[in-house]
Amino acid sequence: WILSAGSRKMKTITAKTKPPTTIDQIQDLDLDTAITIALEKNPTIEGAALRVYQANARLRQARSAFWPQLNGSLGGTRISLSERLLAEQTAQARFFTPNAIIDDPQSTYHARLSATWQIFDGFKRKHTVASAKTGVAQFETANLETRRLIMNSVARTFFAAQLARENLAIAQSDANFNQRLLTEAMARRRSGTGSLSDELNFKVRVNAARAEEIRAKKEFQTTRYALAAIMGLDDAQLPSGLRLTRLEKIAELNRQPKSQKKLLEDAMNDRPDFRQLFSELEQARLAVKIAWADYYPNINAFATLDGERPENAALEKDDFGNAVGLEFSINLFSGGLTRASVDEAKARLGEKLKEYENAKIQIQADVLSALANFKAARQQLSLQRDIVILVENQRDLVRKEYEAGQGSLVRLNEAQRDLTTTQSQLALAMVSAHDTWFELRSVTGEILGKYSLQE
Repeated sequence: WILSAGSRKMKTITAKTKPPTTIDQIQDLDLDTAITIALEKNPTIEGAALRVYQANARLRQARSAFWPQLNGSLGGTRISLSERLLAEQTAQARFFTPNAIIDDPQSTYHARLSATWQIFDGFKRKHTVASAKTGVAQFETANLETRRLIMNSVARTFFAAQLARENLAIAQSDANFNQRLLTEAMARRRSGTGSLSDELNFKVRVNAARAEEIRAKKEFQTTRYALAAIMGLDDAQLPSGLRLTRLEKIAELNRQPKSQKKLLEDAMNDRPDFRQLFSELEQARLAVKIAWADYYPNINAFATLDGERPENAALEKDDFGNAVGLEFSINLFSGGLTRASVDEAKARLGEKLKEYENAKIQIQADVLSALANFKAARQQLSLQRDIVILVENQRDLVRKEYEAGQGSLVRLNEAQRDLTTTQSQLALAMVSAHDTWFELRSVTGEILGKYSLQE
């Protein structure tokens, strides 16, 4: 599939094929599988495919104008004359034939076969077919753009579900940690070496962690529902036993992105929305030519075969006559309609040129922003991993000091809170790193080559 604009060419996006995936056969759902299922089942994808079918049908309609038009008709007429008209016709007939009788009612039967063929129309049909072809390409790229947006939605929701699941695990770990400290504080108070205030402190901390656990569980459930809906599952629910792959199981982001120049070139070639706009630009150019066609004459050839017989529907060869002709027509004046149509088409072309230029700038900005976000996210991920290790070691030291009676409860609370916060930040950094990597490949159109296209 190639579109050219001057010396510029847009390359085809190819895709790998994969067998259909059934959600019931999956135990651990990864992002690739989620996207594959969404592309197979999401109703929006099916709607986009039907729009491509409509565009192909319009192309066939445009091509039909090159063929002759053949029409046939059969009919009969029964006429009952008024008394005055019957008397007048009878008198006229008897002027020549004294005993003449006019039939009433009168029946007449006729048959007609006509053929017309437009020989020249100012190249309007040619440009209309070219516009329809471009329309097919436009909707094909629109289909690809729909798929790209669905992929983005699946990825964002999948990463949000992973983040909620990680936050849930962090809240559970925090609750378990404080529960252990509460148990120890209760034991110390029973032995007379602990205080009630320490025990109450840990109860508060446990309850707070449980509350955060409830919030994270709710967030995890809602994102699972959203993910199931985007994937096109009938009941908008993932199977209860289905697990999402954990962030730790996802491959590390060691892969270096392409050069900035290469990323921009890929985006200009592969972004479906940009290719779609180019198709619209081509259609606008053709619309100007179609409007100009009304200045040219029309030349049509026609042929007719007519038969008529009174009182009998069994028409015979002698009842038929024929006519063959060639017609030349040109509009001499239409009140400026043709000129106004051309002006409108030219203005539309100018509008599309500006949209094309603006889209090019916007896509370049999207790529540069995505590249900057990915680089920053990867650096933040590396730093957050180091921070978590440091804060966890610090929390363990403070806990030992507290249990040895050398540290304060306030300091232990702060250390545990710092650890929980940094763990959440690490989970967010991991999700952000994967999300920005996916976004970078999305804004360049690269992800379209990874998943199978449904016919």
